[in-house]
Amino acid sequence: MNYTFESAEKSTVKLVITFNGDEWKSALDKAYLRTRGKYAVPGFRKGKCPKPVIENYYGKGVFFDDAFNVLYSENYPEIIEKEKESFTAVGAPDLSVDELTDEKIVLTAIVPVKPDVKIGSYKGLEIKKYEYNVTEEEIKTEADKILLREAKTVEVTDRACRKGDTVNIDFAGKVDNELFAGGSMEKYDLELGSGSFIPGFEEQVAGMKIGEEKDIVVRFPSDYQADNLRDKDATFSIKLHSIKGKELPELTDEYVKKYAGCDTVADYMERVKTRLENKAKNDSRDQTENSILQAICQTCECEIPQAMIEGEVDSIVNDFAGRLAYQGLQLKDYIEYMGQTMEQFRAQFNEQARGRVLNQLVIEKIVKDEKITATPEEIEAEIAKQAESVDKTVEEYKKNLDGRRLEYIANDIVITKLFDFLTANNNLVA
Repeated sequence: MNYTFESAEKSTVKLVITFNGDEWKSALDKAYLRTRGKYAVPGFRKGKCPKPVIENYYGKGVFFDDAFNVLYSENYPEIIEKEKESFTAVGAPDLSVDELTDEKIVLTAIVPVKPDVKIGSYKGLEIKKYEYNVTEEEIKTEADKILLREAKTVEVTDRACRKGDTVNIDFAGKVDNELFAGGSMEKYDLELGSGSFIPGFEEQVAGMKIGEEKDIVVRFPSDYQADNLRDKDATFSIKLHSIKGKELPELTDEYVKKYAGCDTVADYMERVKTRLENKAKNDSRDQTENSILQAICQTCECEIPQAMIEGEVDSIVNDFAGRLAYQGLQLKDYIEYMGQTMEQFRAQFNEQARGRVLNQLVIEKIVKDEKITATPEEIEAEIAKQAESVDKTVEEYKKNLDGRRLEYIANDIVITKLFDFLTANNNLVA
């Protein structure tokens, strides 16, 4: 067997593999041995009929497809491994037979490969910086959540509904004056402030009274799961049937000792404040890093193979299915309810998947170009830090570290160093 390869269009490599007559004959023999049991020939028991007899009865090419698979499975992975420094395959190849004689067979594989991303610039850009601050009201709202453990649900009849209440409503949504799939429901219980509905919906329901009817207008987000609704204005007709509120107990030292393990309310409030400040800090960092990455991606040129996008769509769909399962729902039932096919459901994630793939390619490119690595000393320091966080010695902690976990630690260090580098080399503005 010998082969040649060359770059082709749309981030593919054309791989031409040539096998001689002996290799082709061997593949045919293997195909015969693997599949002879499924061929019935009068006068012979299944699996006992000689190869020439089967070929005469069913035709000379009876074993060709299986022989092609033999040649492919035994040689293609070896070639891909051998040439991994030249290209990285990212999906199944498109195979064809270019020539077939008794003397040789020539297979052509069009292989989707990881593309080379061309970055216009990743230094000196003006990029939005995100900063989130924690207010006293947010601290109190978060602290009060502990009171829900002993909250009593009460019927509300003497006031309008507000954030935290559960309302029972009918709603019917229209886009371009037409009802859309999944946009209508009767006697639906909605907790205001839960974020269950698109932005603006729950806020406009708040303030309604029992028996009241009104229309509200909201805009679907640009990343909404149904692509036919993205960035569209929708009008929902709402009727409110009932309101249930929560009657909260008093926040006392005894209460926080029981449910939060704190000695005093002051200790508990300080813990909540610290937790929210840490979250705000992490959110600020994550949003800023995403902002940096998006700014860099806008300068890029890259032809991403569909195989990479489909692989990322698989990941998104699996995550979505997992969240549905947590709620006791099946993906196929959800898709049917939304009036979609699986193909339509998957298609709406194409742009999101493409963005994710491009982000990863950009990260890999800059890390490689800037030679950003995790040193053994940095890895050891991170292991020591993690060991201390769970009150173990480094030796004890290392006993549960496998290669995959060590790789994750090293990668996390690299990503941290990468964004430290990008933050230092770009102009971040509030």
